[in-house]
Amino acid sequence: MELALNLGYLVGSQDPAGQLALTRRAEELGYHSVWAAEAYGSDSPTVLAWLAGQTSTIGLGSAVMQIPGRTPAMTAMTAASLDLLSGGRFRLGLGVSGPQVSEGWHGVRFARPLSRTREYVEVVREALAGRTLAYEGRHHVLPLPDGPGKALKLTIDGHRRDLPILIAAVGPKNLELAGEVADGWLAVFLAPDFAAEQLSHVRAGRAAAGKDLAGFEVMASVPVMVGDDPVACADPIRSYAALYVGGMGSRDQNFYHQLAVRMGYGDAAAEVQDLFLAKQHRDAMAAVPYEFIDQTSLLGPVPRIAEGLSRLAEAGVTTCAVVPYGRTLDDKLAMLEAVATAHRSS
Repeated sequence: MELALNLGYLVGSQDPAGQLALTRRAEELGYHSVWAAEAYGSDSPTVLAWLAGQTSTIGLGSAVMQIPGRTPAMTAMTAASLDLLSGGRFRLGLGVSGPQVSEGWHGVRFARPLSRTREYVEVVREALAGRTLAYEGRHHVLPLPDGPGKALKLTIDGHRRDLPILIAAVGPKNLELAGEVADGWLAVFLAPDFAAEQLSHVRAGRAAAGKDLAGFEVMASVPVMVGDDPVACADPIRSYAALYVGGMGSRDQNFYHQLAVRMGYGDAAAEVQDLFLAKQHRDAMAAVPYEFIDQTSLLGPVPRIAEGLSRLAEAGVTTCAVVPYGRTLDDKLAMLEAVATAHRSS
């Protein structure tokens, strides 16, 4: 299992120099790749291009580029450009986001996310392969009929035509789709004890495509907090867990809440959601079970971190993308080094 760094988002007036420092240290420590996210603030391609120009060996990945935010042809252009300019270091992570962001920020209907994702990946692959882009689907038709449009092909050369595509997936049907059409799965809140259930859906998708899990990347984003007391280490992660389980989406459409329910935390997830939606955020954070955070994070002293890494690898994770927690940049840099030490001994 490889180590990676997940930078998440640039937030508010956060100094981007911190993200560069973390990335450079991860590169020095031998981390496999660095990943940037986007929601409705900083976009991941710009951040990755900035990092690409100031690093030399570490892989670069989008976690994710939002499907409703770009046409598939635009995504292919961006991916090919990043791969060419970085010397073949780019990995394309895609996701449909959620209904609130898709419809509220991008103005794109969220309906039929599975068929939209399938078509989107097909068009991106056609474009990256350098083929003339002619496609007729339910969501995408290229060129548009009865107009002046012309079937075109990507003019960039030098990028990988089989550039890896990973899909962020939470629900069973999306997991199956990721297995069928993608080269990897971007996982969140992955618990080693529950991974087999999730990977069964991925495996079904691979079988539908006549493939198995060989060569398929399972990248899990995992919060990490190093310290003597694992219970105390969970506290800084509570805000993240409460936001996603309780407030990421509506009461009826929150994929992370539904995941927590499938993992066996139904009562706690309902309480967290009720409190969060009532704007009682501190109470929602306190209501997140320690066991949920512990299962989906790396907490405690270095030997315990090493044990957690071993469990992730045994569960089928091929890349552990750590999200370092800490009050200062120095704290987060120390987390990267601690995880690297734990990885060597795991």
